Amino acid sequence: MAYLQVVAGIVLLVVAGDFLVRGSVSLAMRAGISKLVIGLTIVAFGTSAPEMLVGVDAVLQGAPTLAIGNVVGSNIANALLVVGVPALLAPVACCAPKVGRNLAMMLIATALFIALSMDGKFAYMEGAILLVGLALFLGYSVMARKACPVEAAAQMAEMEELDRKPDGYGVALLCLFGGLAGLAIGADLLVIGSVQIATEFGIPEAVIGLTLVALGTSLPELVTCVMAAIRGHSDVAIGNVIGSNIFNILAIMGVAPLFGTIPVPETFLEVDLWVMLGSSLLLIPFVKIRKQVGRLGGIMMVALYIGYLVYLAHSTESAAVMGLTL
Repeated sequence: MAYLQVVAGIVLLVVAGDFLVRGSVSLAMRAGISKLVIGLTIVAFGTSAPEMLVGVDAVLQGAPTLAIGNVVGSNIANALLVVGVPALLAPVACCAPKVGRNLAMMLIATALFIALSMDGKFAYMEGAILLVGLALFLGYSVMARKACPVEAAAQMAEMEELDRKPDGYGVALLCLFGGLAGLAIGADLLVIGSVQIATEFGIPEAVIGLTLVALGTSLPELVTCVMAAIRGHSDVAIGNVIGSNIFNILAIMGVAPLFGTIPVPETFLEVDLWVMLGSSLLLIPFVKIRKQVGRLGGIMMVALYIGYLVYLAHSTESAAVMGLTL
């Protein structure tokens, strides 16, 4: 039953997240909000909504380490898997406008996240700091894109598919509220199922968050990038990863601590946070010299991710140190 809950939760999160984005975009456009602002705020928040709901629900369900495990695991999966897998199908370009600036912002957000983790917890104050960082990032992004016509045009081009539906006001409202309800139910199913699996097998919740939950909530980005690679547009992978990682840190870990304190497991300070930082730094050479991530690079990234999963699977020390926080 726990496995069924996890699968059903992941499916609901993916489907409901898409409905939420489409409904929100339709309503925002009817309110006269520009496509540029919609793309940078509503769409970005909507695509991160599954992870955010899972994080909040994990805190409310008394499994807070699942929340931080989800964020750290998702960021690792994004940098290694969501870039690596499409690169196996087609070279992933790293020459999008201002991608270097966005990567720098992601690294700053990652460094801030690690610095705040050092006191062993994420409470109200840490969450507030990350939310301030999110507001500054959004404000700067809007101004920067307005100052760069090429980047603004690329941002608005991404809105074309979302513009077409839903067309009716009533349908848009239905998508919005239906998406919110689906996200809440899906997050609850995923968290409850994950905690049951962790309890049954004696696996720490944080490890479940790093693996099962992180992979589940990263599926939309992975599927999007793989489909883009098949259609010859694999260059979207880097942008998707950078944007998703920034929102995972600043939005999800900014909101979730407002509902309760999230402890940082000792092994995160010793290993997992540095794996997250290392996987992010791995993108620098490709972006710096504006080089494609080819098949060899993709194989390396996927191999590193598999190696990390193997480490987690055999890390009995990690399980002993963290324990179950039920």
